[in-house]
Amino acid sequence: MPVDVLVGLQWGDEGKGKIVDVLAPTYDVVARFQGGPNAGHTLTFDGIKHVLHQVPSGIFHPHILNVVGNGVVLDPVVFRQELQKLTDRGVDYSRNLYISRKAQLILPSHRALDRINEEARGGDKIGSTLKGIGPTYQDKIGRTGLRVGDILLPDFEQRYREAVARHATIAEFHGRGLDIEQFEADFFSAVDFLRTLQLTDTEYLLNDMLREGKNILAEGAQGSMLDIDFGTYPYVTSSSTIVAGACTGLGIAPRHINKVYGISKAYCTRVGAGPFPTELHDEVGEQIRAAGREFGATTGRPRRCGWIDLPALRYSIMLNGVTEIHLMKADVLDEFDEIRVCTHYALPNGEQTDHLPDHGDLEKLTPIYISMPGWRTNLQAISDPQTLPAELKDYVSFLEKHLEVPISIVSVGPDRVSTLHMS
Repeated sequence: MPVDVLVGLQWGDEGKGKIVDVLAPTYDVVARFQGGPNAGHTLTFDGIKHVLHQVPSGIFHPHILNVVGNGVVLDPVVFRQELQKLTDRGVDYSRNLYISRKAQLILPSHRALDRINEEARGGDKIGSTLKGIGPTYQDKIGRTGLRVGDILLPDFEQRYREAVARHATIAEFHGRGLDIEQFEADFFSAVDFLRTLQLTDTEYLLNDMLREGKNILAEGAQGSMLDIDFGTYPYVTSSSTIVAGACTGLGIAPRHINKVYGISKAYCTRVGAGPFPTELHDEVGEQIRAAGREFGATTGRPRRCGWIDLPALRYSIMLNGVTEIHLMKADVLDEFDEIRVCTHYALPNGEQTDHLPDHGDLEKLTPIYISMPGWRTNLQAISDPQTLPAELKDYVSFLEKHLEVPISIVSVGPDRVSTLHMS
Protein backbone atom coordinates (compact mmCIF):
# COMPACT_ATOMS: atom_id res chain seq x y z
CA MET A 1 0.00 0.00 0.00
CA PRO A 2 1.15 3.60 -0.53
CA VAL A 3 2.50 6.40 1.61
CA ASP A 4 0.60 9.67 1.38
CA VAL A 5 2.48 12.80 2.43
CA LEU A 6 1.17 15.97 4.01
CA VAL A 7 3.26 19.13 3.66
CA GLY A 8 2.84 22.83 4.26
CA LEU A 9 3.06 25.00 1.15
CA GLN A 10 3.86 28.32 2.81
CA TRP A 11 6.06 29.36 5.75
CA GLY A 12 4.50 26.92 8.20
CA ASP A 13 1.51 27.31 10.51
CA GLU A 14 -0.88 26.33 7.70
CA GLY A 15 -3.02 24.01 9.82
CA LYS A 16 -1.35 20.68 9.13
CA GLY A 17 -2.17 19.25 12.56
CA LYS A 18 -5.90 19.68 12.05
CA ILE A 19 -5.79 18.00 8.64
CA VAL A 20 -3.77 15.06 9.94
CA ASP A 21 -6.36 14.64 12.68
CA VAL A 22 -9.18 14.75 10.10
CA LEU A 23 -7.50 12.31 7.70
CA ALA A 24 -5.99 9.98 10.31
CA PRO A 25 -8.97 7.61 10.67
CA THR A 26 -8.39 6.41 7.09
CA TYR A 27 -4.76 5.46 7.83
CA ASP A 28 -3.06 2.73 9.82
CA VAL A 29 0.06 4.77 10.59
CA VAL A 30 0.90 8.45 11.03
CA ALA A 31 4.64 9.13 10.85
CA ARG A 32 6.42 12.42 11.54
CA PHE A 33 9.47 12.79 9.30
CA GLN A 34 11.36 15.99 10.25
CA GLY A 35 11.56 18.98 12.55
CA GLY A 36 11.36 19.05 16.30
CA PRO A 37 9.81 21.06 19.13
CA ASN A 38 9.99 24.17 16.92
CA ALA A 39 6.77 22.83 15.37
CA GLY A 40 3.37 23.45 16.88
CA HIS A 41 0.53 21.39 15.42
CA THR A 42 -2.80 22.57 16.80
CA LEU A 43 -5.82 20.27 16.88
CA THR A 44 -9.25 21.30 18.16
CA PHE A 45 -12.11 18.91 18.85
CA ASP A 46 -14.88 18.71 21.40
CA GLY A 47 -14.20 22.37 22.08
CA ILE A 48 -10.70 21.68 23.43
CA LYS A 49 -7.45 22.86 21.82
CA HIS A 50 -4.49 20.47 21.80
CA VAL A 51 -0.99 21.55 20.71
CA LEU A 52 1.55 18.90 19.70
CA HIS A 53 5.23 19.61 19.07
CA GLN A 54 6.99 16.28 18.47
CA VAL A 55 4.24 13.69 18.87
CA PRO A 56 2.54 12.74 15.57
CA SER A 57 -0.95 14.19 15.15
CA GLY A 58 -2.61 10.78 14.91
CA ILE A 59 -2.03 10.10 18.60
CA PHE A 60 -5.66 10.78 19.57
CA HIS A 61 -6.79 7.76 17.54
CA PRO A 62 -5.91 4.62 19.58
CA HIS A 63 -6.04 2.25 16.58
CA ILE A 64 -3.36 4.20 14.68
CA LEU A 65 0.38 3.62 15.06
CA ASN A 66 2.28 6.87 15.55
CA VAL A 67 5.93 6.99 14.54
CA VAL A 68 8.59 9.59 15.31
CA GLY A 69 10.95 9.09 12.39
CA ASN A 70 14.72 9.26 12.14
CA GLY A 71 14.55 12.71 10.52
CA VAL A 72 13.13 14.26 13.69
CA VAL A 73 15.26 15.99 16.33
CA LEU A 74 13.89 15.04 19.73
CA ASP A 75 14.03 17.02 22.96
CA PRO A 76 13.44 14.46 25.75
CA VAL A 77 12.23 17.11 28.22
CA VAL A 78 9.63 18.56 25.85
CA PHE A 79 8.63 15.06 24.73
CA ARG A 80 7.97 13.95 28.30
CA GLN A 81 5.90 17.10 28.91
CA GLU A 82 3.83 16.40 25.81
CA LEU A 83 3.18 12.82 26.81
CA GLN A 84 2.23 13.87 30.33
CA LYS A 85 -0.39 16.24 28.92
CA LEU A 86 -1.74 13.39 26.80
CA THR A 87 -1.93 11.17 29.88
CA ASP A 88 -3.77 13.92 31.75
CA ARG A 89 -6.34 13.92 28.92
CA GLY A 90 -6.82 10.18 29.06
CA VAL A 91 -4.70 9.28 26.02
CA ASP A 92 -2.84 5.97 26.32
CA TYR A 93 0.21 6.13 24.03
CA SER A 94 1.96 3.08 25.50
CA ARG A 95 1.06 0.73 22.65
CA ASN A 96 0.81 2.94 19.58
CA LEU A 97 3.79 5.33 19.83
CA TYR A 98 7.18 4.35 18.40
CA ILE A 99 10.38 6.41 18.30
CA SER A 100 13.24 5.89 15.88
CA ARG A 101 16.53 4.98 17.50
CA LYS A 102 18.15 7.05 14.75
CA ALA A 103 16.38 10.30 15.67
CA GLN A 104 18.81 12.95 16.93
CA LEU A 105 18.72 14.14 20.54
CA ILE A 106 18.46 17.82 21.43
CA LEU A 107 20.73 18.47 24.40
CA PRO A 108 20.53 21.40 26.82
CA SER A 109 23.75 22.67 25.27
CA HIS A 110 22.08 22.77 21.84
CA ARG A 111 19.47 25.15 23.19
CA ALA A 112 22.20 27.30 24.76
CA LEU A 113 24.14 27.41 21.48
CA ASP A 114 20.99 28.33 19.58
CA ARG A 115 20.56 31.45 21.71
CA ILE A 116 24.25 32.32 21.59
CA ASN A 117 24.38 31.97 17.80
CA GLU A 118 21.23 34.05 17.32
CA GLU A 119 22.43 36.82 19.60
CA ALA A 120 25.80 36.86 17.78
CA ARG A 121 23.97 37.80 14.57
CA GLY A 122 23.07 41.17 16.00
CA GLY A 123 20.55 42.89 13.74
CA ASP A 124 20.67 40.09 11.17
CA LYS A 125 18.81 37.46 13.22
CA ILE A 126 17.23 34.43 11.54
CA GLY A 127 14.26 34.43 13.88
CA SER A 128 15.10 31.09 15.50
CA THR A 129 12.62 29.54 17.94
CA LEU A 130 15.65 28.97 20.22
CA LYS A 131 14.65 25.31 20.71
CA GLY A 132 18.10 24.00 19.74
CA ILE A 133 17.00 22.78 16.32
CA GLY A 134 19.77 24.30 14.18
CA PRO A 135 22.70 23.24 16.40
CA THR A 136 21.27 19.70 16.64
CA TYR A 137 21.04 19.35 12.86
CA GLN A 138 24.54 20.85 12.62
CA ASP A 139 25.86 18.07 14.85
CA LYS A 140 23.95 15.51 12.78
CA ILE A 141 25.55 16.66 9.54
CA GLY A 142 28.91 17.07 11.29
CA ARG A 143 28.62 13.45 12.51
CA THR A 144 29.06 14.39 16.14
CA GLY A 145 25.43 14.20 17.28
CA LEU A 146 23.84 11.85 19.78
CA ARG A 147 20.89 9.71 18.73
CA VAL A 148 18.01 8.23 20.66
CA GLY A 149 19.61 4.79 20.43
CA ASP A 150 22.68 6.09 22.24
CA ILE A 151 20.74 6.42 25.50
CA LEU A 152 20.66 2.60 25.64
CA LEU A 153 24.47 2.38 25.64
CA PRO A 154 26.41 2.00 28.92
CA ASP A 155 28.66 4.97 28.09
CA PHE A 156 25.88 7.41 27.18
CA GLU A 157 26.77 9.90 29.91
CA GLN A 158 30.39 9.96 28.75
CA ARG A 159 29.22 10.63 25.18
CA TYR A 160 26.99 13.38 26.52
CA ARG A 161 29.87 15.03 28.40
CA GLU A 162 32.07 14.93 25.29
CA ALA A 163 29.32 16.61 23.26
CA VAL A 164 28.87 19.32 25.89
CA ALA A 165 32.62 19.93 25.94
CA ARG A 166 32.57 20.51 22.17
CA HIS A 167 29.65 22.91 22.56
CA ALA A 168 31.44 24.75 25.37
CA THR A 169 34.36 25.40 23.03
CA ILE A 170 32.00 26.99 20.51
CA ALA A 171 30.40 29.12 23.23
CA GLU A 172 33.85 30.27 24.38
CA PHE A 173 34.57 31.50 20.86
CA HIS A 174 31.69 33.95 21.37
CA GLY A 175 32.93 34.82 24.84
CA ARG A 176 30.06 33.02 26.50
CA GLY A 177 29.44 30.06 28.75
CA LEU A 178 26.77 27.41 28.24
CA ASP A 179 25.29 27.78 31.74
CA ILE A 180 23.25 24.58 31.47
CA GLU A 181 23.91 22.94 34.82
CA GLN A 182 20.45 23.82 36.15
CA PHE A 183 18.84 22.01 33.21
CA GLU A 184 20.83 18.79 33.26
CA ALA A 185 19.01 16.97 36.06
CA ASP A 186 15.71 17.44 34.22
CA PHE A 187 17.34 16.28 30.99
CA PHE A 188 18.70 13.05 32.47
CA SER A 189 15.39 12.38 34.20
CA ALA A 190 13.64 12.79 30.84
CA VAL A 191 16.18 10.45 29.23
CA ASP A 192 15.33 7.82 31.85
CA PHE A 193 11.67 8.27 30.90
CA LEU A 194 12.52 8.00 27.19
CA ARG A 195 14.14 4.62 27.85
CA THR A 196 10.75 3.26 28.96
CA LEU A 197 9.15 3.96 25.57
CA GLN A 198 9.11 1.88 22.39
CA LEU A 199 12.45 2.76 20.78
CA THR A 200 13.00 0.83 17.60
CA ASP A 201 14.36 0.81 14.05
CA THR A 202 11.29 2.50 12.61
CA GLU A 203 12.48 2.15 9.01
CA TYR A 204 11.93 -1.61 9.36
CA LEU A 205 8.63 -1.07 11.15
CA LEU A 206 7.29 1.19 8.38
CA ASN A 207 8.47 -0.99 5.51
CA ASP A 208 7.01 -4.06 7.21
CA MET A 209 3.71 -2.20 7.48
CA LEU A 210 3.84 -1.39 3.77
CA ARG A 211 4.41 -5.07 2.92
CA GLU A 212 1.40 -5.93 5.06
CA GLY A 213 -0.77 -3.60 2.99
CA LYS A 214 -1.08 -0.84 5.59
CA ASN A 215 -1.67 2.82 4.71
CA ILE A 216 0.81 5.40 6.01
CA LEU A 217 0.39 9.15 6.31
CA ALA A 218 3.70 11.00 6.51
CA GLU A 219 3.39 14.24 8.47
CA GLY A 220 5.73 17.14 7.86
CA ALA A 221 6.42 20.18 10.04
CA GLN A 222 7.03 23.83 9.13
CA GLY A 223 6.42 24.66 5.44
CA SER A 224 8.01 24.29 2.01
CA MET A 225 9.17 27.92 1.96
CA LEU A 226 11.30 27.09 5.01
CA ASP A 227 13.04 24.12 3.37
CA ILE A 228 16.79 24.11 3.96
CA ASP A 229 17.50 23.90 0.21
CA PHE A 230 14.52 25.49 -1.53
CA GLY A 231 13.18 27.93 1.05
CA THR A 232 14.05 31.60 1.50
CA TYR A 233 17.61 30.80 2.61
CA PRO A 234 19.13 31.63 5.05
CA TYR A 235 15.80 32.44 6.73
CA VAL A 236 14.77 28.79 6.81
CA THR A 237 14.61 25.83 9.14
CA SER A 238 17.38 23.22 9.31
CA SER A 239 15.65 20.24 7.67
CA SER A 240 14.02 19.19 4.42
CA THR A 241 10.37 20.18 4.75
CA ILE A 242 9.28 18.98 1.30
CA VAL A 243 8.11 15.54 0.17
CA ALA A 244 11.67 14.34 -0.47
CA GLY A 245 12.29 14.72 3.26
CA ALA A 246 9.68 12.05 3.95
CA CYS A 247 11.86 9.46 2.23
CA THR A 248 15.06 10.34 4.06
CA GLY A 249 13.25 11.13 7.31
CA LEU A 250 11.42 7.79 7.48
CA GLY A 251 13.53 5.38 5.44
CA ILE A 252 10.94 4.71 2.73
CA ALA A 253 11.61 4.49 -1.00
CA PRO A 254 10.23 7.19 -3.36
CA ARG A 255 8.23 4.56 -5.27
CA HIS A 256 5.90 4.24 -2.28
CA ILE A 257 4.76 7.88 -2.43
CA ASN A 258 1.20 8.27 -3.71
CA LYS A 259 -0.91 11.31 -2.79
CA VAL A 260 0.65 14.58 -1.71
CA TYR A 261 -1.60 16.84 0.35
CA GLY A 262 -0.50 20.47 0.14
CA ILE A 263 -1.78 22.64 2.98
CA SER A 264 -2.24 26.38 2.46
CA LYS A 265 -4.06 29.11 4.30
CA ALA A 266 -6.58 31.24 2.37
CA TYR A 267 -4.09 34.05 3.01
CA CYS A 268 -0.44 33.92 4.10
CA THR A 269 1.61 34.24 7.29
CA ARG A 270 5.21 34.03 8.36
CA VAL A 271 7.00 33.93 11.72
CA GLY A 272 10.50 35.26 12.15
CA ALA A 273 12.76 37.17 9.79
CA GLY A 274 13.08 36.83 6.04
CA PRO A 275 11.38 38.03 2.86
CA PHE A 276 7.59 38.01 2.65
CA PRO A 277 6.42 39.67 -0.61
CA THR A 278 2.72 40.02 0.26
CA GLU A 279 3.15 41.11 3.88
CA LEU A 280 0.72 43.80 5.02
CA HIS A 281 1.98 46.50 7.37
CA ASP A 282 -1.40 48.20 7.73
CA GLU A 283 -4.73 47.77 9.48
CA VAL A 284 -5.69 44.99 7.05
CA GLY A 285 -2.74 42.92 8.22
CA GLU A 286 -3.71 43.60 11.82
CA GLN A 287 -7.29 42.58 11.07
CA ILE A 288 -6.14 39.26 9.61
CA ARG A 289 -3.87 38.64 12.61
CA ALA A 290 -6.66 39.34 15.07
CA ALA A 291 -9.30 37.31 13.22
CA GLY A 292 -6.94 34.38 12.69
CA ARG A 293 -5.42 34.50 16.17
CA GLU A 294 -2.09 34.49 14.40
CA PHE A 295 0.33 33.87 17.22
CA GLY A 296 2.84 31.02 17.17
CA ALA A 297 1.65 27.79 18.81
CA THR A 298 5.23 27.10 19.95
CA THR A 299 6.63 30.57 20.67
CA GLY A 300 3.55 32.79 21.06
CA ARG A 301 5.16 35.29 18.68
CA PRO A 302 2.77 37.37 16.52
CA ARG A 303 2.82 36.16 12.94
CA ARG A 304 3.37 38.48 10.02
CA CYS A 305 0.25 38.45 7.83
CA GLY A 306 -0.48 39.11 4.16
CA TRP A 307 -2.50 38.09 1.12
CA ILE A 308 -2.14 34.73 -0.59
CA ASP A 309 0.90 34.47 -2.89
CA LEU A 310 0.34 32.34 -6.01
CA PRO A 311 3.93 32.42 -7.41
CA ALA A 312 5.19 31.07 -4.08
CA LEU A 313 2.41 28.46 -3.97
CA ARG A 314 3.12 27.31 -7.53
CA TYR A 315 6.77 26.92 -6.58
CA SER A 316 5.91 24.75 -3.57
CA ILE A 317 3.42 22.71 -5.60
CA MET A 318 6.12 22.04 -8.20
CA LEU A 319 8.72 20.95 -5.62
CA ASN A 320 6.29 18.60 -3.87
CA GLY A 321 4.27 17.19 -6.76
CA VAL A 322 1.09 18.18 -4.91
CA THR A 323 -1.97 16.19 -5.95
CA GLU A 324 -4.58 18.12 -3.95
CA ILE A 325 -4.74 21.27 -1.86
CA HIS A 326 -6.44 21.77 1.50
CA LEU A 327 -7.35 25.43 1.96
CA MET A 328 -7.32 26.42 5.61
CA LYS A 329 -8.79 29.25 7.70
CA ALA A 330 -11.11 30.60 5.02
CA ASP A 331 -13.31 31.86 7.85
CA VAL A 332 -10.62 34.35 8.87
CA LEU A 333 -11.51 36.40 5.78
CA ASP A 334 -15.25 36.44 6.57
CA GLU A 335 -15.41 40.17 7.30
CA PHE A 336 -13.51 41.47 4.29
CA ASP A 337 -15.28 43.32 1.47
CA GLU A 338 -12.31 42.69 -0.79
CA ILE A 339 -9.92 39.73 -1.04
CA ARG A 340 -6.63 40.26 -2.86
CA VAL A 341 -4.54 37.63 -4.63
CA CYS A 342 -0.93 38.05 -5.73
CA THR A 343 -0.68 36.52 -9.21
CA HIS A 344 2.73 37.86 -10.34
CA TYR A 345 5.70 39.90 -9.20
CA ALA A 346 7.01 43.10 -10.78
CA LEU A 347 10.80 43.07 -11.01
CA PRO A 348 12.90 46.22 -10.50
CA ASN A 349 13.32 46.56 -14.28
CA GLY A 350 9.55 46.64 -14.76
CA GLU A 351 9.20 43.09 -16.08
CA GLN A 352 6.66 40.71 -14.62
CA THR A 353 7.28 37.13 -13.51
CA ASP A 354 5.32 34.31 -11.96
CA HIS A 355 8.53 32.55 -10.85
CA LEU A 356 9.87 32.77 -7.32
CA PRO A 357 13.30 34.47 -7.40
CA ASP A 358 16.10 33.75 -4.96
CA HIS A 359 15.57 35.36 -1.56
CA GLY A 360 17.87 38.33 -2.27
CA ASP A 361 15.76 39.28 -5.27
CA LEU A 362 12.53 38.69 -3.34
CA GLU A 363 13.30 41.79 -1.32
CA LYS A 364 13.37 43.90 -4.49
CA LEU A 365 10.11 42.92 -6.16
CA THR A 366 6.57 44.21 -5.91
CA PRO A 367 3.53 41.90 -5.77
CA ILE A 368 0.89 42.35 -8.46
CA TYR A 369 -2.64 41.78 -7.20
CA ILE A 370 -6.07 41.10 -8.54
CA SER A 371 -9.07 41.87 -6.35
CA MET A 372 -12.05 39.65 -5.71
CA PRO A 373 -15.22 40.35 -3.71
CA GLY A 374 -15.36 39.01 -0.17
CA TRP A 375 -18.14 36.72 0.99
CA ARG A 376 -19.19 38.58 4.15
CA THR A 377 -20.62 35.38 5.60
CA ASN A 378 -20.09 33.48 8.84
CA LEU A 379 -18.50 30.36 7.37
CA GLN A 380 -18.38 28.57 10.72
CA ALA A 381 -22.16 28.23 10.53
CA ILE A 382 -21.89 26.24 7.27
CA SER A 383 -21.67 22.45 7.24
CA ASP A 384 -22.58 21.72 3.61
CA PRO A 385 -20.09 22.79 0.91
CA GLN A 386 -22.97 23.24 -1.51
CA THR A 387 -24.21 26.16 0.59
CA LEU A 388 -20.93 28.07 0.61
CA PRO A 389 -21.30 31.65 -0.62
CA ALA A 390 -20.76 32.16 -4.35
CA GLU A 391 -17.86 34.54 -3.68
CA LEU A 392 -15.92 31.86 -1.81
CA LYS A 393 -16.68 29.28 -4.50
CA ASP A 394 -15.35 31.77 -7.08
CA TYR A 395 -12.23 32.29 -4.94
CA VAL A 396 -11.64 28.54 -4.75
CA SER A 397 -12.19 28.14 -8.51
CA PHE A 398 -9.78 30.98 -9.24
CA LEU A 399 -7.08 29.37 -7.12
CA GLU A 400 -7.64 25.96 -8.71
CA LYS A 401 -7.36 27.44 -12.20
CA HIS A 402 -4.13 29.31 -11.52
CA LEU A 403 -2.50 26.63 -9.37
CA GLU A 404 -3.67 23.76 -11.63
CA VAL A 405 -4.38 21.55 -8.62
CA PRO A 406 -7.81 20.73 -7.16
CA ILE A 407 -8.80 22.07 -3.76
CA SER A 408 -10.42 19.09 -2.04
CA ILE A 409 -10.91 20.51 1.46
CA VAL A 410 -11.88 23.96 2.70
CA SER A 411 -11.56 24.55 6.44
CA VAL A 412 -14.08 27.03 7.86
CA GLY A 413 -13.20 26.87 11.57
CA PRO A 414 -10.70 25.44 14.05
CA ASP A 415 -12.73 22.40 15.14
CA ARG A 416 -12.29 19.12 13.26
CA VAL A 417 -16.02 19.22 12.31
CA SER A 418 -15.50 22.55 10.50
CA THR A 419 -13.91 20.78 7.55
CA LEU A 420 -15.74 20.78 4.22
CA HIS A 421 -14.90 18.12 1.63
CA MET A 422 -15.40 19.74 -1.76
CA SER A 423 -15.86 16.57 -3.82
